Amino acid sequence: MEQAVKPGVAELYQPKLWTVWNEGYRLRDLRADVMAGLTVAIVALPLSMAIAIASGVSPDRGLYTAIVGGFLVSALGGSRFQIGGPAGAFIVLVSATVAKFGVDGLLLAVLLSGVMLTAIGLLRLGGLIRRIPQAVVVGFTAGIAVTIFASQLKDLFGLTVAGHEPAETLPKLLALARAAPSASPGAVGLSLAVILGILALRRWRPAWPGLLIAVAGASLAAVLLHLPVETIGTRFGGIAAGLPAPHLPPISWAKVAAVLPAALSFTLLGGIESLLSAVVADGMSGRRHRPNAELVAQGIANVGSALFGGISVTGTIARTATNVRAGARGPVSGMLHAVFLLGFMVVAAPLASYIPLPALAGVLALVAWNMLERGHIAQLLRSPAGGAVLLTTFGLTIVRDLSAGIVAGCVLTVLLTLVGRLRKPG
Repeated sequence: MEQAVKPGVAELYQPKLWTVWNEGYRLRDLRADVMAGLTVAIVALPLSMAIAIASGVSPDRGLYTAIVGGFLVSALGGSRFQIGGPAGAFIVLVSATVAKFGVDGLLLAVLLSGVMLTAIGLLRLGGLIRRIPQAVVVGFTAGIAVTIFASQLKDLFGLTVAGHEPAETLPKLLALARAAPSASPGAVGLSLAVILGILALRRWRPAWPGLLIAVAGASLAAVLLHLPVETIGTRFGGIAAGLPAPHLPPISWAKVAAVLPAALSFTLLGGIESLLSAVVADGMSGRRHRPNAELVAQGIANVGSALFGGISVTGTIARTATNVRAGARGPVSGMLHAVFLLGFMVVAAPLASYIPLPALAGVLALVAWNMLERGHIAQLLRSPAGGAVLLTTFGLTIVRDLSAGIVAGCVLTVLLTLVGRLRKPG
């Protein structure tokens, strides 16, 4: 089990990397971390690009996020096994911010979010984030999952939408329904092949890198069969073969005030997701993370990501779980995952142009499905209070936004708790 750490400076500032080193880091530990880091990088490669594209930015920005943010989260974080990078939960927020303020506005929002996350960690407020009710977390996660799936329908079916595709979920679904006759058989076939291929590999060859194999196979099929589908190359012109030079986005008081609500949403969701992911890693490994130290690292990682042109960084549950299962011994595996991603980017950037967008949409469709915590949803719906909070948060997340869903869910939880106490006799 994790050694107890006295509260104070160590709890805030001492990364788990330092703890692991003090315990005695040996060559066999490095070998295990190399293999775990490579395994996670193979998973993160297609996923980071897919999340970036769904977020309304170029795929290389997803890789910048995973490389810079992922390295800093592991090097400075309060969890031994946390893997940082772009997350599906942020797709809705990032895409809305890009649509409203452009990429420069997004980078400023990510930068401000990083500063706020660092401040929350330094003020030891991590425990407050962990107190958000489970029904609220499950509700907004389900709402985000539905929104992500809706955002992928266009590429899943190769639809041609007349005019601009609406950003809001319900108008988007109506516009896509009207565009249904334009569906492309090639796109449908590729997306289905990727989904079924990943599911089959998970069942019969769980140790194999299913995401990478399925996306690579779809890319090869699209080239050999000359399928008329959009690719990374046709939409974005490819990806960069390395990291850009760091630079600050344009900053002004007016711009800061404009993007501040988005930055607050990034901060709230980033704190929740990161600490949930760290808790998952604790449960799988028997270790114990330092929540405030983790939030400080997440904040620094978001600042770093913004400086290199990346999007929001958070702890990623699936990649963190993969890291633990792959036999990681400590944070070095997460740092190496970032190094391997950079190596892939430098060596294989030209090949990324051939990746079909329906294949990446298939990956994100599975991400959305996996975000639905079906067991928790069924359990909460059995309780009138839990069901009310869940459905309220879920509905408002879809029709309004994440912040509205979380605030309404928390307020409703408090009101229902007070009513329940008033009804108790005595």
